[in-house]
Amino acid sequence: MKTYIFAGASSSVAVEAAQQLIAAGHRVIGISTHESVGPYTESFKVESYTAGQLPAISGPVDGLVYFPGTISLKPFRGLTEADFLTDYRINCLGAVAVIQQYLASLKQAGNASVVMFSSVAAQRGMPYHASIAMAKAAIEGLTRSLAAEFAPAIRVNCIAPSLTDTPLASRLLNTPDKVEAARKRNPMKIVGEPAMLANTVAYLLSDASAWTTGQVLAVDGGMAALSL
Repeated sequence: MKTYIFAGASSSVAVEAAQQLIAAGHRVIGISTHESVGPYTESFKVESYTAGQLPAISGPVDGLVYFPGTISLKPFRGLTEADFLTDYRINCLGAVAVIQQYLASLKQAGNASVVMFSSVAAQRGMPYHASIAMAKAAIEGLTRSLAAEFAPAIRVNCIAPSLTDTPLASRLLNTPDKVEAARKRNPMKIVGEPAMLANTVAYLLSDASAWTTGQVLAVDGGMAALSL
């Protein structure tokens, strides 16, 4: 049995991944800013993902996943400094605080894995994505830097999805026309499902990915790499 910590545990992707891991006999600890966080072995509610707010968890931790994110799409001219800072704080500084909080426990495990989330927008230029693309590009830089610093004891990777049918993206998929347009834009002609990302989370936490670190895995239906 391995022990995993999920920050942002109310995420639909987090819940799906937790169900898979718990069914396989692992311990999954959920941390969330929401009261109800799903089927976790243990769960903690926090006010924010900042130093001093995170629970103390003893013993080795085999894997840590940081799920919180934002989708703030605005024309560049309308973005304020507060918009940029909010995206950076939630996507990047929250990840930094959580990893620092549990770094000693990850080192104690000896062969641990950290997973974060980027976005296709960090690599592919998209209108109205300036703020979130900046924040997610920072996550990709953090991934590579920490992978180098923590090797060989801790692997660090991130997943870069395209549009996925989650509550966070609901306003982008809240009509049949929007769903159809999203499908047409994707090379695979589908909108992502939480299980697709959860499967990748489970893989990156597992020993099956023992030789994978410092990578940004595009789980995006080909959006970042293909032009059809």
